[in-house]
Amino acid sequence: MRASVLSDWLAQRLDRGNGQPVYRQLHRLLQQAILSKELPAGSKVPSSRLLAAELGIARNTVTQVYEQLALEGYVTSATGRGTFVADSAPDEIVGAPDTGAVGRASAVASVPPGTSAPVSVTDPAPQAAARALSARGARLLSGAGVSKRQWGAFMPGVPDVTRFPARVWSRLHNKYWRRMRPDLLTYAPGGGLPLLRHALAEYLRTSRSVRCTPEQIVITTGIHQSVDLAVRLLSDPGDVIWTEDPCYWGVRSVLHVSGLQSRPIAVDEEGINPSSGDLAQPPKLMLVTPSHQYPLGMVMSLARRRMLLEYARQHQCWIIEDDYDSEFRYGSRPLASLQGLDTAGQVIYVGSFGKTLFPGLRIGYLVVPEALAESFATASAELYREGQLLQQAVLAEFIAEGHFTSHIRRMRTLYGQRREALLDAAGRRYGDELPAVGGDAGLHLVMQLPEGTDDRAVAAAALERNIIVRPLSGYYAEPASAPSGLLIGYACVPDEEIAPAFDTLADAIDPTLVQFAEA
Repeated sequence: MRASVLSDWLAQRLDRGNGQPVYRQLHRLLQQAILSKELPAGSKVPSSRLLAAELGIARNTVTQVYEQLALEGYVTSATGRGTFVADSAPDEIVGAPDTGAVGRASAVASVPPGTSAPVSVTDPAPQAAARALSARGARLLSGAGVSKRQWGAFMPGVPDVTRFPARVWSRLHNKYWRRMRPDLLTYAPGGGLPLLRHALAEYLRTSRSVRCTPEQIVITTGIHQSVDLAVRLLSDPGDVIWTEDPCYWGVRSVLHVSGLQSRPIAVDEEGINPSSGDLAQPPKLMLVTPSHQYPLGMVMSLARRRMLLEYARQHQCWIIEDDYDSEFRYGSRPLASLQGLDTAGQVIYVGSFGKTLFPGLRIGYLVVPEALAESFATASAELYREGQLLQQAVLAEFIAEGHFTSHIRRMRTLYGQRREALLDAAGRRYGDELPAVGGDAGLHLVMQLPEGTDDRAVAAAALERNIIVRPLSGYYAEPASAPSGLLIGYACVPDEEIAPAFDTLADAIDPTLVQFAEA
């Protein structure tokens, strides 16, 4: 498609009167042209100046669109040469059955599933308690990662709840209590309060590029329940689920009691990276965090996203997309969801308000394919007998009045400042000796420790000093052979406390560094 033809094609499709920003329309249309190969890989797109002039829009708008497309992997820019469509076709699927697979996946060694042995005990009372547990109960508790403390420096994954707009929330809450509607004090209908589902559908469409109707949304209590519901309805005991390695310990615990065979798949800089051996044995489910891999923080590349979607389509796999911390990116716009690229209805999108508002709210959601919507809504009501309708009504109005997006903008700025303060404190103390990764988004970063360091011991030593961090090795299927590091959360730490708290953490780290220096 020549530059003039592209300009005409875009001009015919831009609708200045539909209320949608021109930036968003142009971004979507160029994505569509690239994915449909109307703009094939390697083709040059018009300069921002030329395209802006031919479309009659601001040059800054075109520049921002090109920058976002480059960030998402659709285009590449070369100084002095221009902007070109990237080769984002999915890699060849090596080792997969011959079903017309599209692309190539980098081969890495398959990581065998990890199984934690129950803790050995000699005291008769604990032994009796252990015998009372089922095998899956013992397995769950042997690998439990829940912390007894959920607040303080440097607890990962916890937002600053002191900045929550409590007055606004209280005003809305009191309004509903004054009305005293009986229908908000009983069990929730299947899927949740319609008012919240409508507000959430609009928000997800505009902010996360999620394609859905309100009827496709099912309100839950959070990520754990969302994954549990999806696993119960879409798989049977013994089925295989791919999980990222490393992955969130809470979801792994849900899978431990599900009866599924969890197959850990290593991640690289582009996200989950199945080997040829993995691809030769299609799973029933995949659980991925494409917008912000947890805990390492990388963003899944466009090519890898398209490969997974195509592979899932060919083999009738379900993809559970955990859109973890997607709203909090620093220095760039939040990336679009994997679900927004799904044309075959294979993606179950899950999210929650625990990080954006406050964890104690306990409201999350799934977005399911239209054909599954009624089944999920009925199953949710049947299994969990949900309530919290009053909270759901308040949240719906909180979103509709614009308070939610305003709060996210304020917190993104605040967390970005605290991230920089933590990086500065770490840099002053260690320079490049202990690099930090995964800090471009989310509420934590990972500080790498020397190979062979017992990061669990370091975390325990920090806790003795009243500092909370999590050992990175605990997120891997095989902790004994995993890289060493610390998850350090900065969101809930006041600015003035970050530097002194890090110095206290460093007092727990330094003895380990001395040991390595002497070795």
